[in-house]
Order: sequence, then structure tokens, then C-alpha cells
Amino acid sequence: MTAREVATYCRICEPLCGLIATVEDGRLVRLRADKDHPLSRGFACPKGIAFTEVQNDPDRVLYPLRRTADGSFERVSWETALDDIGARLRALIDAHGRESLGWYFGNPSTFSYSHTLWTAGFQIAAGLRHVYSAGSQDVNNRFVASHLLYGSLTSVPVPDLDSTDFLLMVGANPVVSHGSVVSAPRIRDKLADITKRGGRVVVVDPRRSETARMFEHVGVRADTDAWLLASMLQVIFDEGLEDAAVLREQAAGVDRLRAAVARFTPAATAPVTGLDPDVVRTLARDLAAAPRAAVYGRTGTCLGRHATLVSVLLDSLAVVTGNLDRRGGSVFGKELVAVSELNARLGLVGYGSSRSRIGDFPDVLRTFPAAIMAKEITTPGTGQLRALFTSAGNPVLSVPGSDELASALRQLDLFVSIDLYLNDSNRMADYVLPATTFLERDDAPLPFTALAPIPFTQYTEAVLEPYGEARQEWEIVDEIARRIGVQPFAFGPLARWIGELRRRVPGGRAARLSPRLLLDLALRTGPYGDRFGLRRNGISLRTLRRHPHGMVLADRVETGVLRKVVQHKDRRVQLADPRIIDELRELSAPPHDPAYPLRVIGMRELKSHNSWMHNAESLMGRREHAARIHPEDAAVAGIADGDRCRVSSAHGSIEVTARLSEDMTQGTVAIPHGWGHTGGGWRRANEAGGANINVLMSTEIVDVERLAGMAHLNGVPIRLDPVTAA
Repeated sequence: MTAREVATYCRICEPLCGLIATVEDGRLVRLRADKDHPLSRGFACPKGIAFTEVQNDPDRVLYPLRRTADGSFERVSWETALDDIGARLRALIDAHGRESLGWYFGNPSTFSYSHTLWTAGFQIAAGLRHVYSAGSQDVNNRFVASHLLYGSLTSVPVPDLDSTDFLLMVGANPVVSHGSVVSAPRIRDKLADITKRGGRVVVVDPRRSETARMFEHVGVRADTDAWLLASMLQVIFDEGLEDAAVLREQAAGVDRLRAAVARFTPAATAPVTGLDPDVVRTLARDLAAAPRAAVYGRTGTCLGRHATLVSVLLDSLAVVTGNLDRRGGSVFGKELVAVSELNARLGLVGYGSSRSRIGDFPDVLRTFPAAIMAKEITTPGTGQLRALFTSAGNPVLSVPGSDELASALRQLDLFVSIDLYLNDSNRMADYVLPATTFLERDDAPLPFTALAPIPFTQYTEAVLEPYGEARQEWEIVDEIARRIGVQPFAFGPLARWIGELRRRVPGGRAARLSPRLLLDLALRTGPYGDRFGLRRNGISLRTLRRHPHGMVLADRVETGVLRKVVQHKDRRVQLADPRIIDELRELSAPPHDPAYPLRVIGMRELKSHNSWMHNAESLMGRREHAARIHPEDAAVAGIADGDRCRVSSAHGSIEVTARLSEDMTQGTVAIPHGWGHTGGGWRRANEAGGANINVLMSTEIVDVERLAGMAHLNGVPIRLDPVTAA
């Protein structure tokens, strides 16, 4: 049979690079970078190319599996699996109510519009209270910061990379991550272009990361970003470097923020951050003086004890220096689908509309902290979590307190996983249901257009028919919902809104409600939409299908939109939310425990993506899982390069290989996350060895960040000990 080539795009990380898939006899032969993609222009990282191995992996789950009494799995039919799941759910609902049901979804779900839509629709229609996600180990603090500052959870500013003169990056390593909460293919080139046109890129990080090596590095101590950013604000206010005219126009609470940061002088914060006061003063002055400056923080800023505060302070720096909603600064992209506007009208998701049973945490986008999930399972009482679904997730490797969670999962009355693999978490499930890969479904990157410095979108049809009996996640969710009498999207004002839109589409009222129909309706009514023919140059699903390599929607992000973005009644950025001011007032130096004198941070690796790509041989090779340690810290601990060492916290210990590196700030140890596979059916991943860094992390309520429920994964106190041979 003749091979055919199909244009599509990668859905592993946020650049969404263009790919060309070669298909022969219904099987994927290879993937290569798409030279005709307008933005990635022939670039794709090793993970994207290696997805051929994931697609064709003999370890993939391709048929429904049921766990037997001895812990092994047997193949069953879809009808057998779904009927039994439905019957057991109905019994649990009769006995304990729908509040006993829960869902955990992992990072890959964000890259599937149909998965996201149907999971959310099921969650709301079924009234699920126990919903958890990778967001509390990733980005939820960023959403809460946007809620506090702008009154809109989903309005997130991104750096205008193509026009900025000064980029301040805190806790981000885009040369390896390819960008996160910013969708910019070829981001390494874009960063290099800043310096080529005479600008600067400054990277604040406890490690001289791959990005920091290319540009300027400020080696701050782990989990002290709040002190550094507050100190920079203090310098700007104290020296009159703020943009007073912009502040009068854009912001409220300026004087209260000024007062709150007044005590954070560079001299006062130096013992905490480890930075010379002159370095901080110069950094603040240079940021304020730059013609056009952008401020960007990512995962390193999201996983400390003050994650939401740090995100607020990052944006506050942009506001105070006059660089928010300004070309070359931090800008707000236009959403592909009018999520913020729709949510303001219908109130579908929000912040703090409900509280968790354990810990009394506010919900963020209808999710609670994954760090409390184990306690929600094991703590008796009304609302106890008894049935859990996981989709595209491996929480035992990604959530703090891995051993606690693994034990709790065994206590569930029903545990169902929708996934590509038998992994460290779902090996304890009652059922594992096979999901399609991203090449076996249609897709559009709904959340990411608003995060793109150059507005862009792309639609792709499925490249392949599903292997085996794999099904799309939305189809599985729909079948489960039907068996407990729930219909996603058939509730309240959302149902009325969808019904009104369907009447505008020929045949729309009669057509089965499906993700593709909803996608077309949402595109056509969105900011770029054709309004059902009323806007000549607007887009629809048909338009996107005519552009298989994707569409550039505008040359750059529009500025001067802040009053539309901000949803507070006065249309001003709120710089002094009482919760933020209180946290600044209470901020004190982290306690020093001589038993745990060092601090551990996570780190990204070019050939890893969280926990789910370690089964591809081309990505693994001879890689090792190693801790990066400053030579002086290693000498104190009696550890040499290549030695095995024990890393211990107050919560657990792991053993890894030590690699000494001058790239580390003294006092900080970096260990990649996502390693330490201990079970399931992915053989190469299990052989890879390594250790699960989250064993070191705490699930105690006091260690979960209060405002957004973020897990404390960076700056955790540890000690190092040599491992002596037996």
C-alpha cells in the first residue's frame, strides 16, 4: 500500500510544533518536523519525533483490562467493563451520594479539547466535588494570581518575545521546556533574537540552567523568589522609578503595595536570597529603565511556599514599571474561544466557590489540591472519596507523598483509569480503559492561542484509526455518564446557550452533541469567529480545515486591551488584595534546621516529559537519574562525583547518583522529577531505575500553599549522606 503523509501537530508541550506523519497500512511509520508550519518552520524536539515509539509501543494498553484477585489484569469487553463500572457507581451513589465520586486528570488532558470538554461537562453535570489535577503541581497559582489581580482566572499575560528589550525570567528554563504558559515555537531562537537586537535576557534560578548558560544568570537561593521580587519593588518605589502615569491609569492599591514592600530592602533580603544588595538594586533599576521589558515566571516560581504571592509580585513588577499591556512587555493574548467572557456570564468555573473537606482549601477552576487526595480517601465521614477516575495521569509519581497515595488508592471502593499504559498508579485500578493517542483523534489547541505572542491556531483530523480497541476519552466519559443518568452539558444556562447556538447551524438541532459540534460553535462565536457568516474574515472549523499547517491569526498580540481584560468593577489591576498584603506582612525568613541544611528543587530534562515518556528507547539510551550538587556541598557530605548518595527530608528518603556541578547555587540540590517507575506494564520505564523525588515531599496541610493549594515541591529542606557499599 502506498504511504501517505498527513500534516498534524505535536501535543506533548505548549509550542505545538508542526509534524508530518507518514502512515502506511494504517500504521504510523515515522514523524518528522513540518517545514510548512508557519511558526515552528521545520523544528520539532526529540520528544515529538520519538512519539512514533509511543504510538507503536507494544506495551500500550489497547483493550479494556480488569484487575483480578491476584493483582494481575485480564482482557474484557468494553460492555463488560462499562456495565460493571456503571453498576458499582450506582451502588455507591445510592449509599453515599455523588459527593463520594472523584476524578484526577493529568497534564496531557489539556492538549485534548474533547477530553477537557467532556470531563468538565461530566464534572459539572454530575456535581462532582472531588476533582483534582496536575495543576496543583504546576500552574494553579498563576490562575489565582490572575483572579486576584484582574478578576479573571484565565487572563494570563505572556512576554512579547518579538518586541521586548529586556526579558526577566524567574524559575523558567525554556531552552529545555520549550516554553510553558507561553506558546512560542522555536523559543530558543526568539530568546537569542532579543540579544541580537541589543536587548538582554536575565534568568533568575538556583541553577545555571541550560537557558541561563546562554544569557545572564542570577543565582538566587531556592524558594526565595518572594523576597527578591519584593526587594526589587522596594527599590523601584524608593528611588521613584515607577511609572506613575501608568499606575494612575491602570492600577489600584499602589500605596498599600508600596508600604507592604518597604521593609524588603536589598540589605534586609540578602541573608534570605543570598544575593548581594547591589545585584538586586541594579536588576531593579535596569528593569525599570528598559524601553520595553517583560517579566515571566514559570514552574520554579510555582512550587514554593509562597507560589501565589510570587505570581502576583511578578505581574506587579510589570505594572509598576509600565510594562503591562504594552508592546514589548507582558501582554494579554486574545482567546480562541471566549472562555473568560462566557465564564463571566455563566459562572461555570471560578475560585473559592467551594471548599475542600480536608484542609478547607478553595477550589481553583473546580479542582482541589492533589496533595490532599490521599487524606480524602482515607478520612471517614460524609463526603469521603470512595470512587476515583484518573485520565492521562500518574499521580503516584507526580503528587507529594507518593507512598501515602499509593496506599490510599488500594482502599478505594472503585478505581478506574483511562490511559495509554499500565503505570505506577493504575496498576492498583479495578479497570484500565485504553485511550487513543493524540494521533488517533481530531484536535484543536483551544487554551493556547491566548498564550501565543504570535496568535496562531491549527486543527487536525485524526491521523490514524485507533489501534486495537482504544477509544477517545470523551467517548468513554460519555458512556460512563450515561450509565449513571448524567448528560454532560445538559444543565442550567450552559444548556440554553448551546441550544441557542445549535439553532444557528444547519442541522445543528438534530445533530448529536459532540465535541466537534461544540468546537465549531465555540470557534464561530469566539473573538476570531465568523459569527455564522456575519464576519467576513472570521474563522470556523471549515476555515481551519482548509489550512492543515495552521493559521497565523494576527502579526502580534493586540495591546491597549487591559480594561477589557480586567473584570473588577473599577477595571483596574488590584495590586493590594488583602490576602497578598497579609502574606507580605507575615513573610519571614525560612527556618533553618541543621538536620536538613540544604534545599532540593526539581528540574526538567530535554528527553523527559513529566512521568510518561520513559518507555521510548530513543529518549532513554544510557541516561541516568542523578542529583546535581555543588562541589562544596558534596565535600561537606563526603560525596564524590558518581557516588551513590541518600537524599533525606523530614518526610522520606531516596537514593540517587551524585553529579557535581558548578552550575548549582551552593546550598541547593537539583533532582529531575518523573523518575522511579516501580510497576505497571511499561517495561523500559521500569528498567530505567532512578528515584521518585516526590517521596521527599510533604502532604501535611500546613505544607500546602493556602491560596491556590500548590504542592511544596521546590526549596524543600534535605540532607545528603553517602551510601556505603554493603
